[in-house]
Amino acid sequence: MTAAATPLSAAPVPPGICYLSATEMARLIRDRKLSAREALEAHLKQIERVNPKVNAIVTLVPEMAREAARKADDLQARGAALGRLHGLPAAHKDLVETKGIRTTFGSPRFKDHIPASDDLIVQRIRAAGAITLGKTNTPEFGAGSQTFNTVFGATRNPYDLTKTCGGSSGGAAVALACGMIPIADGSDMGGSLRNPAAWCNVTGFRVSPGRVPNPMAMFAWSALSTAGPMARTVADVALLLSAMAGPDLRAPLSLPEEGAAFSRPLDRSFREVRVAWFKDLGGLPFDPRVRVVVEAQRKVFEDLGCIVETAEPDFSGADYAFKTLRAWGSAATHGEAFLANRKAYKDTLASEIVSGLKLTGSEVARAVTLHGQVWRRFQAFMERYEYFVLPTTQAPPFDINQEFLHEIGGVKLDSYIDWMKACWYLSVTGNPSISAPAGFTSEGLPVGLQIVGRNHADFSVLQLAHAFEQATNHVRRRPPVV
Repeated sequence: MTAAATPLSAAPVPPGICYLSATEMARLIRDRKLSAREALEAHLKQIERVNPKVNAIVTLVPEMAREAARKADDLQARGAALGRLHGLPAAHKDLVETKGIRTTFGSPRFKDHIPASDDLIVQRIRAAGAITLGKTNTPEFGAGSQTFNTVFGATRNPYDLTKTCGGSSGGAAVALACGMIPIADGSDMGGSLRNPAAWCNVTGFRVSPGRVPNPMAMFAWSALSTAGPMARTVADVALLLSAMAGPDLRAPLSLPEEGAAFSRPLDRSFREVRVAWFKDLGGLPFDPRVRVVVEAQRKVFEDLGCIVETAEPDFSGADYAFKTLRAWGSAATHGEAFLANRKAYKDTLASEIVSGLKLTGSEVARAVTLHGQVWRRFQAFMERYEYFVLPTTQAPPFDINQEFLHEIGGVKLDSYIDWMKACWYLSVTGNPSISAPAGFTSEGLPVGLQIVGRNHADFSVLQLAHAFEQATNHVRRRPPVV
C-alpha cells in the first residue's frame, strides 16, 4: 500500500462513523453535524488498523484526500451548492484511471502508471462531492473472480482470512465490509460486482448496459461489460448510482435517464408481484451450502406479498456466446501486447487471449447470433415475471491459495470462469441484476442472492432488493476481522 509518511491526525472523531450508512453519513455532513475532514480521518484510521489484514486498498493518497476534504468543508462553509456525495470518502477500482493516482490494472506492466486524466465514473463521483482516498485491489486486468495479482498480492475475505473475497471488484467489496469506505465503484462482465459482494456480505449492482456509460470502451456496442455501484446497503447503492448514472453522447448504448431518477424513495408494495424462483439453470452444479441458504429466503419474498413460482428461462447458447465474445474482447484488448511479451500475462488470461486470436469470423458471428437469441428468450420469459431470483454464486468462498474452482459438488469444470455461470448467464441477458446479502453458511461464510429485473428496470430491482434487505437485516453482521 502506498501512503504518505505523514502520521494520521490524532484529532478525536465521533464514534461509529465507519459503519454509518452512506446516506446517513451524507446527511450528517450536510447538516454540519460531521465534517468531511472528520469523516475522512475516521476512515483513514480504520484503513490503518484493518487493511494490513485484508489488503483491500492498494494505493492510498491521504494527503490528497485531506486537501480535498478541507476544500469540501470550506465550500460548505461558504454556502455553496453540495453534491449528492458531498464529503463521503471513496476508493476507485484499480481498473479505472485516476488522475495523479497510480492505476496498475493489477499488471506489473503498469505498476508505476499514473494517468493524466480521470475516467468518466471517477469524474462523476468526484463532481458529486466524494473524497478520493485511494484505489482498491483487482485481479490482473480484472480477469477472474479471485482478487490477486503479482503487483499487490491477494485480497483476503474478512469473514475468513484463509478464503478469497471473489472479484474482480474484490478490493472494493472487502473495503466496504471492513468499514474502510462507505461507497465504491466497480465493474462487471461475468460477475465482478456481484460475486465479491455476495462473498463479503455487501451489495453489488450490475446495472443495465448504458446506465453508467463508458465513452472510452473499445467495443462501444458491446453490452457484456458495465461499471456499477457497490455499498453496504441498497439505499447507499442507489445514492451512488444517482451520481454515476446519466447519458453521455460519446457512448452509443447510453441510456437517457438522468442519475436523479435513482434518488427517489425505494419503498413500494409487492403484493401479487410475480417472482420466478430458480431451479438449476439448466443443470448447473450448486454447492448444497449455497442452496440451503438461498432456499431459506423464498419465504421472505412470499411474506412480502410476492407470488413466487419455480421457473427459469432457457439459457441455451449462453455458454458459447459469452465465452466466445469474452475471448474475442480479450484478444482485441491485449493481443498485440501479448504477442510482444507473452510472459507478462497470467496463464488463464493468456489462454483466453490465444483462444480469441484463433477465432474465425463465422465463430464470432455465431456467438453474436446466440447472444441475441438468449436475450429475446429472456425478455419473453420476463413478460410473465417482474423478477427472477437465484443464487449469486454456485459455491461459497474457496481457499485463498486456489486460483479458481475446478469442480462443484463433484462436477468437473472446464475453464477458470465456469464456476461463475450463475452470474454470467445473466450478463448475456443484459438485464439489471443485484447481489444482496442472503445469510451465512454453517461455517459463517456469506452467501448472496441475485434479484434480476426486466429490461432497463434498474430502479425496480433496487426496490425489491431494499425490501428484502429490510426484512432480513443480513447486512448488520460484520466480519470478524474488524
